Amino acid sequence: MVAVATGTSDDLRGDMGSGGWSRRRFVGALAGGSAAAALPACDNASAPTASTTPSAPESSPSREARRPSGPRPLYLGTYTSVEGGGKGIGLATYDAATGRITGTGTLSGVGDPSYLAIHPDRRTLYAVNEREDGAVTAVRLADRKVLGSRSTGGAAPCHLSVHPGGRWLLSANYGSGSVAVHPIDSSGALGERTDLVRHSTPPPGPGQDGPHAHQIFTSPDRRYVLAVDLGTDTVYTYRLDEKAGTLTEVSQARTRPGAGPRHLTFHPGGRYAYLADEVDNTVAVCSYDPDSGRVTVGAAQSTGTGPGTNYPAQILVTANGRFAYLANRGANSLTRYAIEADGARLRLLDTVPVDGDFPRQIAFSPEGTLLFAANQKSGTVTVFHVDGKSGTLRRAGEPFPSPVAVCALPL
Repeated sequence: MVAVATGTSDDLRGDMGSGGWSRRRFVGALAGGSAAAALPACDNASAPTASTTPSAPESSPSREARRPSGPRPLYLGTYTSVEGGGKGIGLATYDAATGRITGTGTLSGVGDPSYLAIHPDRRTLYAVNEREDGAVTAVRLADRKVLGSRSTGGAAPCHLSVHPGGRWLLSANYGSGSVAVHPIDSSGALGERTDLVRHSTPPPGPGQDGPHAHQIFTSPDRRYVLAVDLGTDTVYTYRLDEKAGTLTEVSQARTRPGAGPRHLTFHPGGRYAYLADEVDNTVAVCSYDPDSGRVTVGAAQSTGTGPGTNYPAQILVTANGRFAYLANRGANSLTRYAIEADGARLRLLDTVPVDGDFPRQIAFSPEGTLLFAANQKSGTVTVFHVDGKSGTLRRAGEPFPSPVAVCALPL
């Protein structure tokens, strides 16, 4: 988590729980050691063409794994208020067949865009502004015009997602432990916040100073909104009023004390999900009741990273529901799991070096044939080919340099 100058966040946020790391201390420590090369300043370069299939950084790839031809757009999140950081949202393209990334410039005018999401119609990009005075920003992709920013009502927003209907933007404020809702108008621009909910109960978990909302997204059945809070060791289920843009809490699911849940990803079947616990270095299989929206957290499982210090970041699931991949910060690897029993069980297969330092976020290409890992400390993005049958990962060339890389959004 990070806070520099006017504030902000990076990532070992309360990561180390009782270890006492703050977002400000951690980012300051990593920034000085970053040797990433900056993308060329090319703000007026033409925007790459994207398809019209909805996608997001954490979404599963399309079931029809067809490789498109020509360069595809790639957007890169960073921190702009740290030494060695970026100047805005990184612009690049990638070859869907080879995985090769080519930098094309920087979209300036967006501060600390540490997480990115795309509107379902692919016309507007949204970014958090991970600062003490948190905000979210909309960018029209046709001409890369910044459509404006809106306050999230909290500190250090670190995650956002667009509701599938395209009318609401959901964001999570890590620093203040709250979640916010903003309306999206027909142009893609954001309106004033319609709701702000702070996670006031249960009390913070061991080693935590308060709630720390880390993720917010819509369930696959579109009936509920789920929020993961590292500070309270809880997954919250909300119902979104799609007319008023307000959230009503439906249920809470507790992890074991001190787990520090960070990221939840569903199996394509919609009845199970997988939770990455950043503080105690575990994962858990969760069951989901689509009628009530209730999540039940299962037993803690190994990340396969051994006895060293490790902080799980994000977990992805293939569209065929057969494999899951976990990004490990510290061990600097990707753990591969086989998914069994129609989603009810994870079986650890192996770990693969990420060839970078501190993989903060991972994402599939829309076709599911490539996996991108944004490595924060080394300032690089590593690309892997994904074998659809075996789930094995094969690195696609050398990592691409990108300043303090904390998010990669391939379209």
